[in-house]
Amino acid sequence: MHKLTAFWLILLLSLFFHSADAQVRDSIMRDSLRTDSLRKDSIRIRLDSIKIDTNLLNRFRIEPGRNILPVHLQPLNLQPEYIPVPGLDYKVSYWRNNVLFGFNLNQSAFSNNWSAGGVSSIAVGTNFDYKTEYNKDGKDFTSELILLYGKVKNQGQVQRKTNDRIFWDNKVSINFSKHWDFYGSLSFESQFDDGFTYSNDINVRPVLISRFMAPGYLTESIGFEYKPVTYFSMRFGTGTARQTFVLSNSVYPSDTATVYGVRYGRHVLNQLAFQIVSNFDKDIAKNVNLKARYLIFIPYDTPLNMTHRIDGTLTAKVNRLVNVSIIGTLLYDPNTSKRVQAYQSLALGITYKFPYYR
Repeated sequence: MHKLTAFWLILLLSLFFHSADAQVRDSIMRDSLRTDSLRKDSIRIRLDSIKIDTNLLNRFRIEPGRNILPVHLQPLNLQPEYIPVPGLDYKVSYWRNNVLFGFNLNQSAFSNNWSAGGVSSIAVGTNFDYKTEYNKDGKDFTSELILLYGKVKNQGQVQRKTNDRIFWDNKVSINFSKHWDFYGSLSFESQFDDGFTYSNDINVRPVLISRFMAPGYLTESIGFEYKPVTYFSMRFGTGTARQTFVLSNSVYPSDTATVYGVRYGRHVLNQLAFQIVSNFDKDIAKNVNLKARYLIFIPYDTPLNMTHRIDGTLTAKVNRLVNVSIIGTLLYDPNTSKRVQAYQSLALGITYKFPYYR
């Protein structure tokens, strides 16, 4: 009896403790789940509060290959191939040449009974400008030839010159700095035809005052040349000699006269001087070119008797062949006149300029 009572007592205690232990385990599990849930909620809240820049994720993007199919590359077999090349006969030309030719014609005619009056006339003018230049390794040779000639014939009058000039300039220079050269030059100037002075009285015969080599000028010069840009240069001729020729006695009014600084019967005047020559040649606007040359000649023996000469040509291109040109000259030479001499002409005609190379 006592044994049976003890058995049931032990069984009840074991069930009690097993039930209590299960309740404790359930409580612990519920607390753990509640804690995990709170932790996940807090983590979710923190993740939701973070701002993520999706552009930064592109750094970690792995692009798939362009060709997802396998490609089997064949090995390249390279070997030299010899191709015959024919001989090329190329030559470098250091010469630059330009030629300009112009022709102007002006003509007018009137009938004998033209009520407004007028005089029939015809005028012809030509100009030729040839320039060649050789430049290599700082050594330069330039030669320029300018020829001008024109005449006009009015009804009832003898024909008269409107322009007449021969000018030939040659220069050799050696470059010794960026903008400075040492140069030597030789130039010649004269005219083609006889020149006259005319009186208002038609009964008075014209007077001959000039002809070829009366006068004629030959100038030798050495010095330094300054060329800051391609379109402008200035020569300083520290050693310059000029010979003035009057080879015809018919231009002298008497056998005691002096013309162009040369006495009758002597024919040549030699002078040593300091000379400055400036050249400007540039397109100042579209189809408009300005070419100018200024010369000052200062004799060492008589420095006050200096000579000034300005030559200018303004050319406006109408089309490929037709140009309008204005030519002008200002000259002060005490050996020919104590006053400033001036010449100007306006022409519309055919002018053709072409560069060629050899």
